[in-house]
Amino acid sequence: MKHLFDEVSYATSKLTTRTYSTSFSLGIHCLKKSIHEPIYNIYGFVRFADEIVDSFHDYDKRLLFDEFRQETYKAIDRGLSLNPVLNSFQKVVKQYKIEIELIDCFLDSMEMDLTQQFHSEDSYKNYILGSAEVVGLMCLRVFTNGDEDSYQKLKPSAMKLGSAFQKINFLRDLKDDYKTLGRIYFPNVDIARLTAKEKAEIELDIEADFRAALEGIKQLPTTSRFGVYVAYVYYYALFTKIKGIPSCKIMLERIRISNYQKVGLLARSYFKHSLRML
Repeated sequence: MKHLFDEVSYATSKLTTRTYSTSFSLGIHCLKKSIHEPIYNIYGFVRFADEIVDSFHDYDKRLLFDEFRQETYKAIDRGLSLNPVLNSFQKVVKQYKIEIELIDCFLDSMEMDLTQQFHSEDSYKNYILGSAEVVGLMCLRVFTNGDEDSYQKLKPSAMKLGSAFQKINFLRDLKDDYKTLGRIYFPNVDIARLTAKEKAEIELDIEADFRAALEGIKQLPTTSRFGVYVAYVYYYALFTKIKGIPSCKIMLERIRISNYQKVGLLARSYFKHSLRML
């Protein structure tokens, strides 16, 4: 009867995704149904790890995180965890042969958030690699479904897409990261005195990531191309909105795209996809 517990585990990861991120939920909904489950399961794992380091301020985060890391490895080794999110994640790891090195790299970046408040150029690159780029690679393992040649060909663009998303998250969340969590991710930048020149340089870097990512999206299998493109379009719209905000005002509020705008973006994306205009 383990399949019943596996169904509960998947439902938990799906609920986690839908509760925490309407944008990623929208993107996943636009994937072929056959790959909804593994992508929900990856997101659930990533979200739980992130919540430990970002939200549980009244608890021993170090203890919780170390336990989560150990339980992750145990789940993969045993093929079972009583934590439903880890149980659903280990299933994806085994089915799609997600490398343990990707998981290590992700957890290492999450662990950095426990103690590191400022970043050098090197630690910034390492953080983005672990927190975002390898998550893109986990998803790419699902999208390419055992096709090693496609995986290797699309690997650089998948990493660039993860990088673009993460850097936009940094800009969107500047206020909370700086004032609530005391973190500054961008190296050599005084966030409290962010200049127009510094903001423009960050945006040029993100633009380059987006260009490289789009080339890879166009080459994804049909099972995943539209869903990933929808996530790309949503984040690019968010990026465009951020670009229009002066550097001196970017920390005044958390920038968002309304649900109404997301529906419009989805409709336009579907139109372009249907006409093979990607």
